[in-house]
Amino acid sequence: MSKVIAVFGAGTGLGVSVARRFGREGFRVALVARRKDRLDTLVAQLAEEGVEAAAFPADLSDTAAVPALVGAIRDRFGRIDVVEYAPIAADMTFTPATELDTATLEPLSRLYLFTPVAVFHAVLPEMIERGDGAVLMGTGYSAVQPMPNASGVGPAMAGARHYLYSLNAELADTGVYAGTLSVAALIARSAAAEAVEAQSGTPVGTEPVTINGMELPVVDPDDLAEHYWNLYTKRDRVEQIHPEPVAPQPATTA
Repeated sequence: MSKVIAVFGAGTGLGVSVARRFGREGFRVALVARRKDRLDTLVAQLAEEGVEAAAFPADLSDTAAVPALVGAIRDRFGRIDVVEYAPIAADMTFTPATELDTATLEPLSRLYLFTPVAVFHAVLPEMIERGDGAVLMGTGYSAVQPMPNASGVGPAMAGARHYLYSLNAELADTGVYAGTLSVAALIARSAAAEAVEAQSGTPVGTEPVTINGMELPVVDPDDLAEHYWNLYTKRDRVEQIHPEPVAPQPATTA
């Protein structure tokens, strides 16, 4: 039976690129996101490319629904070998830490911390018993490097990143891998890129864009999918940051 990857937060950017990358290796694909119409379109596109996929519409902020959702994927495909969890809301905004309150943080924590924990908790026993598998997560760079005026999402993702680091160490001798990809950029062809285009009236290309006062490079989701594949196959590090941060250069004297 061919392996299965479940892509949580599947969209036109990173999600479908991950589906294609793993699909080229023979994986069947479960696509999970809120919008059924968009998922059905992605399923049809993947089918034309020879990748077997199925849509599972779900609200990923509903943590309590995770066990039934994971069960539906197992019922359809018979197994889950890899999970990739990286939902990014098109309307996601940062909040200054001085203005952050629990009402703002609570829904962010459900989507970016509580639900990935619930998903991984649901699939890990199967993987550990099989002695093979992987749980992969995507975060923004504010989870790695806190920045002024860019709180809210960062604290929630930082908690999930902390959890992934612990999982990676605890799973080291089980055959199961846990890793995370932290992206310090706007992902081309994503819902977030569409939102930037709608707001600015200018197509997102390859040049950096300014969001919430911060200049961000634009990255190709196919490059990110390749990072995920390398994390899954090599299993030689917990985290990949893209673009990789530039190390400060030592001062020189004349």
